[in-house]
Amino acid sequence: MTATIAGGRHDAAMGLALAEARLALAHGDVPVGAVVVAGDGTVLGAGHNARERDGDPTAHAEVIALRAAARAVGAWRLAGATLVVTLEPCTMCAGALVLARVDRLVYGAFDDKAGAVGSLWDVVRDRRLNHRPEVIAGVRADECGALLASFFADRRPDSAGRAPLAEPPTPSEGGGEPDALGVR
Repeated sequence: MTATIAGGRHDAAMGLALAEARLALAHGDVPVGAVVVAGDGTVLGAGHNARERDGDPTAHAEVIALRAAARAVGAWRLAGATLVVTLEPCTMCAGALVLARVDRLVYGAFDDKAGAVGSLWDVVRDRRLNHRPEVIAGVRADECGALLASFFADRRPDSAGRAPLAEPPTPSEGGGEPDALGVR
């Protein structure tokens, strides 16, 4: 992908991630999109959820975007890069971005059911790991959450009105400070 984000602006990059998320709708996948942006603003990789289309449990937007970025730079280390994704990463994706050595994570909606960047777990800030990226949360969260809420309302009538959070969960919702084992 050859698009460039002027000055690495997070809102513009999130716009590209949202466009990717909408592509997932065409094949019935949960609309999550991601882009990997280099320090100079060049988009290195992009992806959207494709689990249903590909029959692949690892075909999450973040993993697809990280793989594309690694191919683009010819290395698995993505130092200096920012991963921008519409939904707080799950445990697998949080682990993948740590392993890819991404410098920064920017995400939109919070995920109180599976979020591994503070909502349910906090993989990316775990002091026991050798890499901890900067995290910027809640960028265009309402827009990201609305896309997901619309998708699920069409498929799960009992989920109407329940969307990914635009704000981090409170301790009673599963957020808060972890205990000695990192459990919230």
